[in-house]
Amino acid sequence: MNIVESQTNSAESNSEIKKSVIWIYYVIFFAVLNESVFNVSTPSIAEQFGLDASGVSWVVTIFFIVFGMGMVIFGKLSDIYSIKKLITIGISLYAIGSILGFVCQSWYPAVILSRAIQGAGGSAIPALIFVMVARFFTVKERGKMFGIITSTVSFAIGIGPVLGGYIAGSFHWAFLFLVSVPVVIAIPFFQRFLPVEPRKTGKLDVVGAVLLGIVISMLILFTTNGNWIYLGIVLIAFVLFIVQIRRAKEPFVEPALFKNSLYRNGLIIGFLIFGTVMSVMFVIPLMLRKMYGLDTEHIGLIMFPGAISAVVFGKIAGNMTVKRGSHYVVYLGLILIAASLLLQSSAIGLWVWYIGVALILMYIGFSFMQTALTESVTQILPVHQIGVGMGFFNMTSTISGAVVTALVAKVMEKELLAFPLHPLISDSHAYLYGNLILILCFVVIACTLLYFASFGKTNQQLVNDPA
Repeated sequence: MNIVESQTNSAESNSEIKKSVIWIYYVIFFAVLNESVFNVSTPSIAEQFGLDASGVSWVVTIFFIVFGMGMVIFGKLSDIYSIKKLITIGISLYAIGSILGFVCQSWYPAVILSRAIQGAGGSAIPALIFVMVARFFTVKERGKMFGIITSTVSFAIGIGPVLGGYIAGSFHWAFLFLVSVPVVIAIPFFQRFLPVEPRKTGKLDVVGAVLLGIVISMLILFTTNGNWIYLGIVLIAFVLFIVQIRRAKEPFVEPALFKNSLYRNGLIIGFLIFGTVMSVMFVIPLMLRKMYGLDTEHIGLIMFPGAISAVVFGKIAGNMTVKRGSHYVVYLGLILIAASLLLQSSAIGLWVWYIGVALILMYIGFSFMQTALTESVTQILPVHQIGVGMGFFNMTSTISGAVVTALVAKVMEKELLAFPLHPLISDSHAYLYGNLILILCFVVIACTLLYFASFGKTNQQLVNDPA
């Protein structure tokens, strides 16, 4: 084959890949939607099966455990097998779990099993989508795509509880399983547009994967249930995991990945920021009900403008990342989040729409930070580590939502911060909420300093630009 023919085939291949973009946004919407759509239905599920809070929490908990672990596994597999094959398997599993849950809605163990299958299949979508964007698209294309993906994710998170509440209230909670089924429409298009990739050398380190799965599941169980036995298992499994990846010929995760200080600090920042924002989204509705006496409808009215703003500004963040660089957008996002939290903590007890405006700033800042931080991480990973590296990054962000929110819930339950600390809060009923949000503001400031110490002011040299 001569050079001209090779270039022609390459151009045709790139053109076909770009046709998959709309389907990337389509499937990521349904993957994220299922993370939040079931949350509002747990009271109905508990009533039907006669469960207490800890029993019904497994509907959400099992999904997050399998979803978080699955992202790393699919990320690792994408370094070995074709993305086309893996995304087909993942979407198929997702649909199977959805249909099984609807059919077996009267048997609670089957409902839990179905949620686990949904988590396993659904985890393939974000894991492989981020690998696809990093592997098949240029830096300029990636920035814009990450921005739209962030908008899509924000919209799915915002509409999930609303849609879930409507379906569960108007029909039956079991119909929530069917919300994800339309994702199968994307399979033939991915089969057509994605390139055929030859199998690469390597195999899955099953022992390492199992040990990491134990670490993740026990960590979530410890933070949600508070049983110290779970923490002991976490420590033991984590030590064994480190031993395994050091001694295995083809470890589940190369130890060198965590020797990369930029990547390691990126994980920490992603964990803390995502956990902080998810915690605020958990705390604010409770605060609005307690301090302002608002019902669910009015609470949604206060929070909805923020969710919509994230949809709009996600695309802006993508364009800005391309023009100004990922670091600039990360700093801007972190500053907006910190300012929002400072305003929220200081405005408790004042006009309620002060809180609403502050939430808009937080959502915008989060869309900026999430878009640009993802691009920063993809830039520092060599091509052969993108799959598992992005899998870990997505896993830590997802798991942080469950872990940090559970810790915040414990703090609120025991009223550990119900004392005068915030200098602008004088109402004793507001001490807990004001102090908690103020501390989360300090966490964001610490993340900003860590990002500056790690990444500096200018973008790092790219190591994996497909262009």
